[in-house]
Amino acid sequence: MDYRTVLTTCAYCGCGCGLYLEVLDGRVVNTIPCKTTPVNEGKLCVKGWNIHEFIHSPNRLTRPLIRKNGALTEASWEEALDYTAGRLWEIKEKHGSDSLAFLASAKVTNEENYLIQKFARAAVGTNNVDHCARL
Repeated sequence: MDYRTVLTTCAYCGCGCGLYLEVLDGRVVNTIPCKTTPVNEGKLCVKGWNIHEFIHSPNRLTRPLIRKNGALTEASWEEALDYTAGRLWEIKEKHGSDSLAFLASAKVTNEENYLIQKFARAAVGTNNVDHCARL
């Protein structure tokens, strides 16, 4: 039996709570709060306590999907990124920059949220940026 703990940062919001993931024989099986992290001082919200549950979920998407002939089909990352960039360009050219909007997420870091708003404003040219934590 191979048991270890891995120190990491919770991915559910931008707070940056420290936690340990318990790994048993290569599978993440539990979460333990880190008592020495100044952000959460050994405490976790209910999302943090259960963060390990989505890692091995059979419902988790592991590859990009593109709709082809009305059905979602697996695609390579390169194909999905090319398709997405192409569609964004087409929509922007046809309807203008403000026809596009971007939704950021509390499940990513503050830095990633900064990047999405910077991309929306600087690269695409729209101020249409919202965030799920604002609601």
